[in-house]
Amino acid sequence: MKQTYTGSCPCQNVHFSLLLPLTLESYQARKCDCDFCMQRNVSYLSDPDGQLDIHSSTPLAKSRQGSEQAVFLSCAHCQTLIAATCPFPTGLKGAINSTLITSQEQLKPAVDVSPKQLNSEEKLRRWRAVWLAVTIN
Repeated sequence: MKQTYTGSCPCQNVHFSLLLPLTLESYQARKCDCDFCMQRNVSYLSDPDGQLDIHSSTPLAKSRQGSEQAVFLSCAHCQTLIAATCPFPTGLKGAINSTLITSQEQLKPAVDVSPKQLNSEEKLRRWRAVWLAVTIN
Protein backbone atom coordinates (compact mmCIF):
# COMPACT_ATOMS: atom_id res chain seq x y z
CA MET A 1 0.00 0.00 0.00
CA LYS A 2 1.47 3.34 -1.06
CA GLN A 3 2.05 6.06 1.52
CA THR A 4 1.30 9.76 1.01
CA TYR A 5 3.49 12.46 2.52
CA THR A 6 3.15 16.21 2.26
CA GLY A 7 5.24 19.33 2.63
CA SER A 8 5.64 22.94 1.62
CA CYS A 9 8.09 25.76 1.31
CA PRO A 10 8.47 28.03 4.38
CA CYS A 11 6.14 30.73 3.01
CA GLN A 12 3.43 28.16 2.16
CA ASN A 13 3.23 29.35 -1.47
CA VAL A 14 4.20 25.88 -2.73
CA HIS A 15 2.70 22.65 -1.40
CA PHE A 16 3.36 19.12 -2.54
CA SER A 17 2.16 15.59 -2.02
CA LEU A 18 4.51 12.68 -2.37
CA LEU A 19 3.22 9.17 -3.01
CA LEU A 20 5.78 6.48 -2.16
CA PRO A 21 5.58 2.67 -2.28
CA LEU A 22 7.41 2.32 1.07
CA THR A 23 7.21 4.10 4.41
CA LEU A 24 9.42 7.15 4.82
CA GLU A 25 11.60 5.26 7.32
CA SER A 26 12.71 3.02 4.44
CA TYR A 27 14.35 5.86 2.52
CA GLN A 28 17.69 7.60 2.70
CA ALA A 29 17.87 11.00 1.04
CA ARG A 30 20.84 11.96 -1.12
CA LYS A 31 22.84 15.08 -0.26
CA CYS A 32 24.41 16.50 -3.42
CA ASP A 33 27.92 17.91 -2.97
CA CYS A 34 27.74 20.61 -5.67
CA ASP A 35 28.03 24.25 -4.58
CA PHE A 36 24.44 25.05 -5.63
CA CYS A 37 22.88 22.33 -3.47
CA MET A 38 25.30 22.70 -0.55
CA GLN A 39 24.58 26.44 -0.28
CA ARG A 40 20.88 25.58 0.02
CA ASN A 41 21.38 22.62 2.39
CA VAL A 42 19.34 20.41 0.07
CA SER A 43 18.89 16.63 0.18
CA TYR A 44 16.87 14.82 -2.47
CA LEU A 45 14.42 11.95 -2.22
CA SER A 46 12.91 9.91 -5.02
CA ASP A 47 11.60 6.46 -5.88
CA PRO A 48 11.00 5.38 -9.48
CA ASP A 49 7.65 3.93 -8.39
CA GLY A 50 6.60 7.15 -6.65
CA GLN A 51 4.70 10.26 -7.69
CA LEU A 52 5.30 13.92 -6.79
CA ASP A 53 2.49 16.46 -7.24
CA ILE A 54 3.53 20.10 -6.84
CA HIS A 55 0.93 22.85 -6.32
CA SER A 56 1.96 26.50 -6.41
CA SER A 57 -0.18 29.62 -6.14
CA THR A 58 2.27 31.43 -8.45
CA PRO A 59 4.49 30.16 -11.28
CA LEU A 60 7.58 28.35 -10.02
CA ALA A 61 11.01 29.87 -10.62
CA LYS A 62 13.19 27.68 -12.84
CA SER A 63 16.96 27.53 -13.06
CA ARG A 64 19.69 25.25 -14.39
CA GLN A 65 23.09 24.49 -12.88
CA GLY A 66 26.17 22.41 -13.71
CA SER A 67 25.52 20.42 -16.90
CA GLU A 68 22.27 22.42 -17.35
CA GLN A 69 20.29 19.21 -17.92
CA ALA A 70 18.24 19.38 -14.73
CA VAL A 71 15.65 22.08 -14.14
CA PHE A 72 15.55 23.24 -10.52
CA LEU A 73 12.14 24.43 -9.35
CA SER A 74 11.97 27.04 -6.59
CA CYS A 75 9.25 29.04 -4.89
CA ALA A 76 9.07 32.39 -6.65
CA HIS A 77 8.27 34.11 -3.35
CA CYS A 78 10.72 32.69 -0.75
CA GLN A 79 13.24 31.23 -3.26
CA THR A 80 13.27 27.81 -1.54
CA LEU A 81 14.38 24.99 -3.80
CA ILE A 82 11.47 22.55 -4.17
CA ALA A 83 12.72 19.89 -6.59
CA ALA A 84 15.19 18.95 -9.29
CA THR A 85 13.47 17.80 -12.48
CA CYS A 86 14.22 16.66 -16.00
CA PRO A 87 11.84 16.18 -18.94
CA PHE A 88 11.96 12.73 -20.55
CA PRO A 89 9.95 11.40 -23.50
CA THR A 90 7.86 9.45 -20.95
CA GLY A 91 7.14 12.60 -18.91
CA LEU A 92 8.65 14.85 -16.26
CA LYS A 93 10.75 13.09 -13.62
CA GLY A 94 12.39 14.53 -10.54
CA ALA A 95 13.48 14.39 -6.92
CA ILE A 96 11.96 16.38 -4.06
CA ASN A 97 13.96 18.49 -1.62
CA SER A 98 13.53 16.10 1.32
CA THR A 99 14.13 18.84 3.90
CA LEU A 100 10.64 20.17 3.05
CA ILE A 101 8.76 16.94 3.80
CA THR A 102 6.61 17.43 6.90
CA SER A 103 7.76 14.10 8.38
CA GLN A 104 11.36 14.36 7.16
CA GLU A 105 12.74 13.35 10.57
CA GLN A 106 11.55 9.82 9.78
CA LEU A 107 14.11 9.51 6.98
CA LYS A 108 17.41 7.73 7.51
CA PRO A 109 20.37 10.17 7.63
CA ALA A 110 21.20 11.51 4.17
CA VAL A 111 24.06 9.98 2.21
CA ASP A 112 26.52 12.20 0.31
CA VAL A 113 26.50 11.86 -3.48
CA SER A 114 28.50 13.55 -6.21
CA PRO A 115 26.55 13.79 -9.48
CA LYS A 116 29.22 16.13 -10.86
CA GLN A 117 31.42 13.03 -11.20
CA LEU A 118 29.00 11.65 -13.81
CA ASN A 119 29.05 12.64 -17.47
CA SER A 120 25.89 13.99 -19.12
CA GLU A 121 24.65 10.62 -20.39
CA GLU A 122 25.35 8.91 -17.04
CA LYS A 123 23.32 11.61 -15.25
CA LEU A 124 20.34 11.12 -17.57
CA ARG A 125 20.54 7.33 -17.20
CA ARG A 126 20.66 7.60 -13.40
CA TRP A 127 17.82 10.13 -13.19
CA ARG A 128 15.65 8.01 -15.52
CA ALA A 129 16.27 5.02 -13.22
CA VAL A 130 15.79 6.59 -9.76
CA TRP A 131 13.67 9.74 -10.09
CA LEU A 132 9.90 9.76 -9.68
CA ALA A 133 7.09 11.02 -11.89
CA VAL A 134 6.30 14.73 -11.36
CA THR A 135 3.22 16.80 -12.07
CA ILE A 136 2.99 20.55 -11.55
CA ASN A 137 -0.40 22.18 -11.01
